[in-house]
Amino acid sequence: MRLLIAMMMHETNTFSPVVTDLARFARGHGASGLPPQGAHAVSAFRNTGTATGAFIDLAEEAGADFEIAIAAHAAPSGPVEDDAFETMTRSIVQAVQAGGFDGILLDLHGAMVTRSFEDGEGELLRRIRAVDARTPIGVAYDMHANIYADMVELAQVVAGYQTYPHVDMYETGQRAGRALIRMIRGQARPTQAWGRLPMIPHVMRQSSEDEPNRSLQAMARAMEQEGALCASLFVGFPHADIENAGLSVVVVTDNDMAAAERLRDQLLQQAWAAREQFVYQLEPLEASVARAKQMTGGPIVLLDHYDNAASGGTMDTTRVLAEILRQELEDVAAFAICDPQAVQEAIAAGIGATVTLSVGGKLAMPLMPHPHPPLQLTGRVKTISQGDYRAKGPMSRGSRYAMGHSVVIDTGRVEVALISQHVEPFDVNALLTLGIDPTQKRYVMLKSRVHWRAGLGKLASAVVECAGAGACTSDYNDLQFMKLRRPIYPLDP
Repeated sequence: MRLLIAMMMHETNTFSPVVTDLARFARGHGASGLPPQGAHAVSAFRNTGTATGAFIDLAEEAGADFEIAIAAHAAPSGPVEDDAFETMTRSIVQAVQAGGFDGILLDLHGAMVTRSFEDGEGELLRRIRAVDARTPIGVAYDMHANIYADMVELAQVVAGYQTYPHVDMYETGQRAGRALIRMIRGQARPTQAWGRLPMIPHVMRQSSEDEPNRSLQAMARAMEQEGALCASLFVGFPHADIENAGLSVVVVTDNDMAAAERLRDQLLQQAWAAREQFVYQLEPLEASVARAKQMTGGPIVLLDHYDNAASGGTMDTTRVLAEILRQELEDVAAFAICDPQAVQEAIAAGIGATVTLSVGGKLAMPLMPHPHPPLQLTGRVKTISQGDYRAKGPMSRGSRYAMGHSVVIDTGRVEVALISQHVEPFDVNALLTLGIDPTQKRYVMLKSRVHWRAGLGKLASAVVECAGAGACTSDYNDLQFMKLRRPIYPLDP
């Protein structure tokens, strides 16, 4: 058996001004500016809690020869530049065209939008099928995939994450990979049914640790335990002004289309019945911070969820941090403001120096209605770091992350982490690398929405959600949808 493996992952926020070029897909993987390929990719993703890590393990367990065409992953941001997309897809298509593979395993996100294509993954599959119409394809998608027809119909097996935070990336790779290998060996004949609903669940209500998604994902897992090859409910990614953003379902059975359609319909019906539970209620920022100030104990997590780098946020808005400083909360760690200029100024001053920096507010957000001015920050340079770490897990265990040059500024009340590259704090090592022990703080401000729960959730004594400013705003009235299909719940009656 011979298998081709490829990763091309990006969650696209079409409202984000953050540029998504090829270099963004290569961060953390050396100075070449290119995503890893071949042996370099195998080395980078072997023994990691990713779908690609699972594909490697499955290939070796099966005694199969395999190669990795490319392993490209970029933090969420704006639409993918055409030249980046063309370079990545060319690597994959050329490998497919060389031929000789019994199966193709793809680690994709499912919410990639490029300058030219609303469905980047669908376009990749169309190009693969243009040169190879027969080799079976298995795909692992993120739970936030926005599904288009070709993303399912041009593959034989589709599986999506069943947890948010995404602590089952590896397991999803196993689900997709095992089903495809069974097909290659003649032990299964996958049949797929998919469908979608006119609804966009709010990201802050999508956690699989909370209702209604907890019950929906449990329902999907039960279907697999009862015989379905894969059952996936995709909550979708709403910060994408594209036609098919929103909730969808894909069920794969063994040569039983009637069962696949029946199980698909059960999931869709249950999701629609629970639609009101997917609506998020906002609290004014001033009230949130004031409420946090009255709490006792710690650490108390303050979520700056409008500016989450893992939803395409610029990570340089300061509204929540400014309110924390204004209300004089004590013993706070803030992670993080992405501001390479301020980082360099602090590094130039050196450890122990007192600096006054203009922090954040440097990246314009023309599609967002609210101002996000820089913040004048005065404090002592406490830490200087290269900003590299490996994820402890459980999410993306073993994977490398690069914050770029990073510093911590201590104002006396607040320790503010400044970083040079976007990284969501879903792993405790992001903070520990900078000398911040969150267990020793009364408050920890995180630019995150749900993923923080993976590595830091058990540390929190309480959580306060803070409405700030940013391209992943939780107020959908801030988003001007022009291409999204309408009517759709809850935007329309």
